[in-house]
Amino acid sequence: MSKKLPHRYQAIVMPLVLSALMSGIVSFVSSAIGNGIHPDILAFWIKAWAFSWLVAFPSLLVVLPLVRRIVAATVEQPRSN
Repeated sequence: MSKKLPHRYQAIVMPLVLSALMSGIVSFVSSAIGNGIHPDILAFWIKAWAFSWLVAFPSLLVVLPLVRRIVAATVEQPRSN
């Protein structure tokens, strides 16, 4: 038995992972620049990340179909042999 999720979950898992990674990176950089590196940076960053992710995940669910259409309209698809 496969330990992978069925393909039908791809539309949720991809934005979930992407939003977690991107919001984590951006919120850490923003937190470090805005507040400096100090002993409490991790606690401050986790709070910022949680809020950022709550915005990023639903945003990706909404805009990802539009992004896919824009990319499909601007990037040539490979030709099958």
